[in-house]
Amino acid sequence: MKKETVDFDKSKAYPIAEAVDLAKKLSRTKFDASVEIHFKLGIDTKKGEQQVRLAVSLPHGTGKTVKVAAFVTPAKEAEVRQVGADYVGGEDLINEIKKTEKTDFQVAVAEPALMKNLAAIAKILGTRGLMPSPKNETVTTDPAKAVAELKKGKVSLKNDDTGNLHVAIGKVSFTAEKLIENFEALLEAVKKAKPATAKGVYLKKAYISSTMGPGLKLAL
Repeated sequence: MKKETVDFDKSKAYPIAEAVDLAKKLSRTKFDASVEIHFKLGIDTKKGEQQVRLAVSLPHGTGKTVKVAAFVTPAKEAEVRQVGADYVGGEDLINEIKKTEKTDFQVAVAEPALMKNLAAIAKILGTRGLMPSPKNETVTTDPAKAVAELKKGKVSLKNDDTGNLHVAIGKVSFTAEKLIENFEALLEAVKKAKPATAKGVYLKKAYISSTMGPGLKLAL
């Protein structure tokens, strides 16, 4: 059965409810596509203090299963396993990654005590965007809590070289209400992450799209 033709205006800025509805209708993939948000930020990416990093718990998760590695002391291993960490260890896990250079996980959490040990694989983790950081709450004395939140849909973001933020807020199969609530939580967190030294308009533009679908401008 052919999908109905959906018209949209490239120049129009849509309220979030209307934009979510259109993004869902405009998805043409056979798989359950992600719904993505793209922010254009008014920051100077050459200035370290204007880099935007944040972690936000999306109320309904992203619809993706995130694999988490936990670099912890032996006393914390059982706790992080219990809440769903996929890879758990200390020096043994570090040595394995150093030897194989394999990182079959999307996020890494570490206890502060293990950070000095991670220097041995900092290059491997760093180039893949996997280095734990206090800024996105992945270096913590309570790794079990961090792992549990990541498994429930907490996402970490940082701007790219052109001052943009990209994040999936769910799947096309999500209800419009769930996508809107996830977007509102994200928008609030991005606003709070505004660098103190950023001048002028901070949130310049925002777009919503499904995977491979057209971008729809959002009215912020």
